[in-house]
Amino acid sequence: MNLDKKRWIILLAGCFINLCLGSIYAWSIFSSAMADYFNNSLGMNVTALDLGIVYTIANSVGPITMISGGWFNDKIGPKKVILVGGIMWGLGMFLSGFATSINFLVVTYGLIGGLGLGMAYGSTISTCVKFFPDKRGLIGGITTAVYGLGSVILPPIVTKVVASTDATFAFKAVGIAFLILIAVSCLFLEQCPEGYKPEGWEPAVAKAGAAPKNLDWKGMIKTPVFYTMLLLLTCGAFTGMMVIPMASPIAQNMVGMTPAAAAAAVSVLALFNAFGRIVAGTLSDKIGRINTLTLACVLGGAGLLCLYFTGAGSVAQFYVGLSVVGVSFGSFMGVYPGFTADQFGPKNNSVNYGIMFIGFALAGYFGPMIMKNTVAKYGVYQRAFLIACVFSVVGVIFTIIYRALNKKSN
Repeated sequence: MNLDKKRWIILLAGCFINLCLGSIYAWSIFSSAMADYFNNSLGMNVTALDLGIVYTIANSVGPITMISGGWFNDKIGPKKVILVGGIMWGLGMFLSGFATSINFLVVTYGLIGGLGLGMAYGSTISTCVKFFPDKRGLIGGITTAVYGLGSVILPPIVTKVVASTDATFAFKAVGIAFLILIAVSCLFLEQCPEGYKPEGWEPAVAKAGAAPKNLDWKGMIKTPVFYTMLLLLTCGAFTGMMVIPMASPIAQNMVGMTPAAAAAAVSVLALFNAFGRIVAGTLSDKIGRINTLTLACVLGGAGLLCLYFTGAGSVAQFYVGLSVVGVSFGSFMGVYPGFTADQFGPKNNSVNYGIMFIGFALAGYFGPMIMKNTVAKYGVYQRAFLIACVFSVVGVIFTIIYRALNKKSN
């Protein structure tokens, strides 16, 4: 089978892997259930907000292995790298089923799982994008969308499992299932040959004076546009990283929804997150990456304002705000793999995108932290939404700076 056909099988395998990895977005379901388990079974006094540190660490450590895993991915291929990362992610989930404290979860889910997730996710995205130089936006959108779909499928399953057993059993069952699915999917992966071009496709001729392509990480971090892109990613991801891990508690405490209805809201958020990745990825191939990201920043601000004005019982308005936030966040996740490859070249994108993902990690750290501290101080979620809205506005400013820098370099 030639590569033009085989690449679609590789894409499908990558999507199955990302489906498992994307379960991190279902953390709000696990956190609520684990808080109940700690309180009711172990006599502790913790809330879902207290468990936010676990999610924060899992996202914050990801770039470490995205960068190192990206280097190994370019040297030895994705199969071994993603297998190791996938084992760590599944094992972290499984071991979390034995948790007796928040610190235990920090080690198992946050560190073991988070490091494994970063290694596998970065290599999966990079490998798929390299095989489709003719469709970078679309493929980046599809692979990251499936990552988001993990939290569409998982919340109702976890909710039912928890209702009949408890949160610890859910962690163990999901961890074992992910180990098996990722290991099998890795059998179909292979490394993309350098300089691969699909039959009948030729890359666009670079404009005279355009920035050199295929920069390594050292060359990338010397460019001003890199820092603009990294901070833009931080602003764009901040909204989602603040709302997603707390979606279930917000639905229950701010709107008054039941746990089952809150789980459904998390699935809706994930669905629009995935939808935004595909649509934005495809749209960015047509109107440009930066135009798409500008629109995503505006949508993020609009969604946050909608949530800000949502009160108890305003279920429909809550769903609208949540959905718009999901589309905005998904747009950034879908566009950035191709955006990074366009700007700095595809050859070293495994490492380059891992470094760029530090912007996401910053959002993953500060988003939940600001949410927790704001709610603890004021007792409401609305002030946190306003802070996130400011980040969306700053994101628009960074898109303007990017255009100026890019115009100057060309």
